[in-house]
Amino acid sequence: MRYEGRMFRPPSEADAYIVQATIGCSWNHCTYCDMYIDKRFRVRDLDETLADIEAAGTRYGPRVEKLFVADGDALVLDLDHWEPILDAGRAAFPNLRRVSAYATAINILAKTPQELRRLRELGLTLLYVGPESGDDVTLKRIAKGSTFDQHALAAARAHDAGIELSVIFLLGAGGIERSAEHASESARLVTAMDPEFLSALTLTVVEGTPMATLQQRGDFTLPSISCMLGELRTMVAQSRPTDAVFRTNHASNYLPLSGKLPRDRERIVAVLDDALAGRIALRPESARGL
Repeated sequence: MRYEGRMFRPPSEADAYIVQATIGCSWNHCTYCDMYIDKRFRVRDLDETLADIEAAGTRYGPRVEKLFVADGDALVLDLDHWEPILDAGRAAFPNLRRVSAYATAINILAKTPQELRRLRELGLTLLYVGPESGDDVTLKRIAKGSTFDQHALAAARAHDAGIELSVIFLLGAGGIERSAEHASESARLVTAMDPEFLSALTLTVVEGTPMATLQQRGDFTLPSISCMLGELRTMVAQSRPTDAVFRTNHASNYLPLSGKLPRDRERIVAVLDDALAGRIALRPESARGL
């Protein structure tokens, strides 16, 4: 498999075949993110992408059940790229049961309802969307590019097309100043987006990002660990998804959690209370990562 630059994929795609259909991220303005900071966005040559899928089919064929289409927001691809990629995936991997990609609200809203339904018919079943926050002030400060309402509308359109959503929020994104609003509005956005999968990551301020510059100037202060766990508690306690698999299994988090919401809400909140009270050990800094 050919891959340009550093590879990023969700934890749940660890066993997926990853094909790089785009290079970098078409937005690439988020102040906290350095994932694609070293890449200039472009659409990869379609023949190269299809050749990689064909080669993987020859080598792995029936072993591949999941296909992740990279890079940062591959949904930006036009249908004249998506259709042959999805056709090739079905042909190469006879046991393929899931095709997924990163996406933004911008990407989703740029597609017509008919285009989204067509993508689902061809086999695109899951999109990973990272609002990071539901607080419009925070969303503007982190340069996410979309508002609360736009994320909610994008989710509705994806669901109308039959595409599942895995939604990601970022603990600490509001800094100390907006911590409470970030938590409560994120819970409200979870309810509005009603994802099938919900996860939280913990912000790490990475050198070289605009957020690191803000921190150095004293214009951004990362909340304490206990404050960020409190944000997570608020999100879990106040959000009302219909039936969401919940995870904090990303390496950035201090407290790995899992369950379903709303079914396991009380148990998860109780574990968070124990952690906040010091009765549960947290992941040490040396074991955390991006």
